[in-house]
Amino acid sequence: MSVLLLDGASMWFRSFFGVPSSITAPDGRPVNAVRGFIDSVATLIIRERPDRLVVCLDLDWRPQFRVDLIPSYKSHRVAAVSAPAADGGADVEEVPDDLSPQVEVILAVLDAFGIATAGAEGFEADDVLGTLAAAERRNPVVVVSGDRDLLQLVADDPVPVRVLYIGQGLQKATKFGPAEVAARYGVPEARAGAAYAEFALLRGDPSDGLPGVPGVGEKTAATMLSRYGTLADILTAANDPESSLPKAFRTKILAAIDYIAAAGPVVQVARDAPVRLSRTDDRLAGGAADPARLSQLGRDYGINSSIARLQRALGPESA
Repeated sequence: MSVLLLDGASMWFRSFFGVPSSITAPDGRPVNAVRGFIDSVATLIIRERPDRLVVCLDLDWRPQFRVDLIPSYKSHRVAAVSAPAADGGADVEEVPDDLSPQVEVILAVLDAFGIATAGAEGFEADDVLGTLAAAERRNPVVVVSGDRDLLQLVADDPVPVRVLYIGQGLQKATKFGPAEVAARYGVPEARAGAAYAEFALLRGDPSDGLPGVPGVGEKTAATMLSRYGTLADILTAANDPESSLPKAFRTKILAAIDYIAAAGPVVQVARDAPVRLSRTDDRLAGGAADPARLSQLGRDYGINSSIARLQRALGPESA
């Protein structure tokens, strides 16, 4: 028994840019992201053989609580024109015009298959993934994403949590547990997930608009975490003039105290988001929940081959 948690937006963005736009529905509408996403889900089910599966959604790709702490958070991804809102405007993520309609089709296909989705108002998909993984007490968890931030979720207890990183594509996916995160990033294995979050905080992440501590790169961040164990212990050493913390690093840390305090809740994935699932049961069934609707979607969008592939992956009963 295992549960597969998919980072929906990460996967369909990658499908949109990785599958040729020449793949269209009978009426000419692009369905490259739809085809790529459904095919990827089928591949993952065959590869991982999960008993349960949830596709996690971004209901707020740039939560206000993170922006309040670090205003630069994902600011480079904000569309030039903001949508009107009661407070005078809301940030809109730059999403290709041809992708948004395809997301609606993807969600319709998932619903027709009876595959659960989950989201949390005011939180990102990362937080949904983190909350569901942290709450699991029965089955091993595999989190699938192209976002390295989620490496902070790896754990051995109370259940194994592994991250299947698809940043280089599904065919080159790498599965990370605590040992693999420690080996790749040089952080302490005993607390690899938490240490990775602290490593990312110190190093920064330009893709998320997080500056990091000026002058501290991957090597220094990993070295100091390995030497002192935790970010809290590094800060204690920085404030102790008798400690052996290198002078140059101490100066950088003390100069960035305000950033470090603010960045913690921004970098750390939430484990207590108010997650709501589309279905009370996230178990994978052998067949489609709504075969007639699925058949209609296949005809309307020319995606019968992808639907059939996912049906075969779910089991012989639905082939």
